[in-house]
Formats: sequence, C-alpha cells, structure tokens
Amino acid sequence: MLDKLVGMAMLIVATTVFLYYTTWTLLMPFVDAGHPLHDFFPPRVWAIRLPVIIILLGCAVVGSFLGMVMIRSNRKKAAKAKLVAAGKKKA
Repeated sequence: MLDKLVGMAMLIVATTVFLYYTTWTLLMPFVDAGHPLHDFFPPRVWAIRLPVIIILLGCAVVGSFLGMVMIRSNRKKAAKAKLVAAGKKKA
C-alpha cells in the first residue's frame, strides 16, 4: 500500500513540474510583460539554465557512481589475484 502511495505522490510531483515548466517556457512568451501572471515564474533565462545544471549534476553523480564501482571491482580483482598468487607459491 505504501508503494502505491509513494508512486502516486511521485506521479503528481512529476506532472506538476512538467505543467509548470511547459507553461513557463511555451505559454508565457505570449503573455504581455506587465501581466501579473509573470510574477509566478522566474526570468526566462533560467528556463535553459536549470535543465543544463540538472543534467550536468546528474552526469556527475552517475559518473562518480560508475567510477566508484569500477575502483571497487578492480580492488576485488586485485585481492583475488593476490590470494591466487599466494596460494600457488605455497603449493
């Protein structure tokens, strides 16, 4: 039951963000500059900056995770090779 609730909350948040961003980038250019609706949105330059920043941060996180996995995997392989080499020396 909790997983359905979390899924529904994630769906609502994603839909809200999508509608807000779509309104901001696609509809607001056609609204007069003095209209009070512009007070609900940041400057248009952030419509490009925010996705770029999010993509760069996401790539950095994924790259760091992959780097850590590769380093740990290499350490395990080196330790295993060391044990195998030590076992051959004794025999």
